[in-house]
Amino acid sequence: MILARPTAQFTFSHPAHFIALGFGAGLFPWAPGTAGTLVAFPLWWAIGGGYEPLVLLGFLALLFVIGIWACDLTGRHLGVSDHGAMCWDEVVAFLLILAVVPQEPWWQGAAFLLFRAFDVVKPPPIRQLEMRFKGGFGVMFDDLLAAGYTLLVLALCKRLFF
Repeated sequence: MILARPTAQFTFSHPAHFIALGFGAGLFPWAPGTAGTLVAFPLWWAIGGGYEPLVLLGFLALLFVIGIWACDLTGRHLGVSDHGAMCWDEVVAFLLILAVVPQEPWWQGAAFLLFRAFDVVKPPPIRQLEMRFKGGFGVMFDDLLAAGYTLLVLALCKRLFF
């Protein structure tokens, strides 16, 4: 069965669906990946400053592993391995970015715009690796690469201009 557009009923029918669809953000009819990325902000505000860096990194790694499971199962249930409504990959990748960038709104806004651009455009080797890795890992991995590009550009900007 291929679901062109998941419903709220589908989202709440299994915990993996709820997670993979970014707590429902993936139901947004336009740019669900952007909606999923925005979900990371309140999550970051709730957890961001309260943990040591290694604990936070471990927590983000756990969210990544949960995402592999949730996106793999949800992709199989939707009939599309990397369905556009699945946005947990954006949530986790952007949480990683928020853990690294300065906590000023300007940096976070620039990170948001850059991440969305890299996630949409998928510059080399992101697209090639996205096609190579399938299932839940492939869904999650390409967004980590987009996060890496985002952090690299922001680090260069900080080094050169600030």
